[in-house]
Amino acid sequence: MNLHRVNTTNLYERWAWLLVIVLLTAQTAIVRAQNAPPMQLRITILDGEGSLNNISERTAREPIVQVEDQNHKPVAGALVLFTIHGQGDAGATFSNGLTTFQTTTDAVGKAVAKGLTPNAHAGSFTISVTATMGAVTAETVIHQQNIEPSVPVSKIVKPHRALVTAGNIAFVGVVAAIGAVIGWSAANANSGPGTTTIQPGTGGVSAPTGAAQTGRR
Repeated sequence: MNLHRVNTTNLYERWAWLLVIVLLTAQTAIVRAQNAPPMQLRITILDGEGSLNNISERTAREPIVQVEDQNHKPVAGALVLFTIHGQGDAGATFSNGLTTFQTTTDAVGKAVAKGLTPNAHAGSFTISVTATMGAVTAETVIHQQNIEPSVPVSKIVKPHRALVTAGNIAFVGVVAAIGAVIGWSAANANSGPGTTTIQPGTGGVSAPTGAAQTGRR
């Protein structure tokens, strides 16, 4: 009877150790799978695509990307290289004063090209982005443009307003002149033989023009 109890206890101990080994093996496999390099990388542009940089104020939008694996999970610790490719004289530099900037992704797979500053030339340029994790790489391109901002609308003098004002004045003058001519023509048409003329300022009324004058003999 005691021998049976000993065998049963040994059997339970063996099963317990076997279970521990299985759990440790599974945990090790999970850790290895999590730390294993991804089979594929994907780069998503979060900010900076199509940015219009003010060359007068030397301001620009910093490129921000996110690196993910084939399962769309963020990849932390991936090496990301940003490289500026100028087109003509237009271009920019990063915070290090160079046209290249290298960094690594954070815990959520994001990488920022800090200190992007446009140069003094208007035009378009591109920023190539390369992400590397182990032997796996991915690439994408960000497009930006340096512009010289136009004069604010509030400071633009609108000459058409002055022209309209001058036109209104000229129109009123023309109307007044036409009225004067019409009045003068009407006065001349009404004056003639047998017409009494009132002369302002004389205080009297003159006899009709051409009328016979009768007097004492």
